[in-house]
Amino acid sequence: MTELGASNYGQLLAEVKQRIRTAQYEALKAVNKELIALYWDIGRLIITRQEGETWGKSVVEQLASYLQTEFPGISGFSTRNIWRMRDFYLTYHADEKLSPLVAEIAWTHNLVIMEKCKDSLEREFYIRATRKFGWTKNVLINQIENQSYEKTLLNQNNFEQTVSEDIQNQAKLAVKDEYTFDFLELADEHSERQLEQAILARVEPFLQEMGGMFTFVGSQYRLEIGDEEYFIDILLYHRLLKCLIAIELKIGKFLPEYVGKMQFYLAALDDKVKLPDENSSIGIILCKSKNKTIVEYALKESNKPIGVATYQILSKVPQELKNQLPAPEQVAKLLEGF
Repeated sequence: MTELGASNYGQLLAEVKQRIRTAQYEALKAVNKELIALYWDIGRLIITRQEGETWGKSVVEQLASYLQTEFPGISGFSTRNIWRMRDFYLTYHADEKLSPLVAEIAWTHNLVIMEKCKDSLEREFYIRATRKFGWTKNVLINQIENQSYEKTLLNQNNFEQTVSEDIQNQAKLAVKDEYTFDFLELADEHSERQLEQAILARVEPFLQEMGGMFTFVGSQYRLEIGDEEYFIDILLYHRLLKCLIAIELKIGKFLPEYVGKMQFYLAALDDKVKLPDENSSIGIILCKSKNKTIVEYALKESNKPIGVATYQILSKVPQELKNQLPAPEQVAKLLEGF
């Protein structure tokens, strides 16, 4: 039997390592599903017994004490956590859509969503996003506190007219109405160059705030057209949509002429950079402020997929905008592609 060459051995090692990582990941998922199922059943048993008997808080406290004594090497059986199991079952047992999804994310993530989100559609959004993007607990908390759900549903784009139907919902979920860049440590007054440099210095949290499915392609991305040079501020790639994302940074209010410039960039990207198996490029115009009516008119006749968003160093969605969220049935349909 001949010895493996260095290149063949390297390939074998890489394949074995990948297989081990895959097995570890699948094992962790299986353990998590079993743990969620256990907590679900404990919550169900408590609810079932409470329906037929008069139980006070002391019974759960006694149960917690007994379980901690009986299973000393297993954590998670504190009085507080057992009450959470009860609330967990109560919250989701009648929801046919969400009850299977909760097993897809960790218990700590479930607790955050259950306690911080009161609407079932909002919970569905964060459960699906956590599962898809692999958010840590802290990232999830940050996304909820920055109101990613509302900002995604309020986004302004022309995707219904410019994006193929099979990826339309995914495209809508890929662009927010507003982004929070509190990690950039920028002063209120800053130039476009300072904004770009701050983003490049913190690319990882920037990509996370953008949605988690983006990879960085380049900054000041050069396009040569008709012996002239043009530069796109930031170019990303969306792994799920399989398309290039051109981002233009503007430190002032949105102006209608920005759409024409973005259309020019997208046409050039599709002609010169896009690969044959990729979808058409999408543009995001990122401004400090915008008038929604002006944006609507500016995008109306655009033949390229463009979203217009704002950015804030710190922000909250005003109550009047919350009242403009799409109808629940529209939100449910949108989340089907998440």
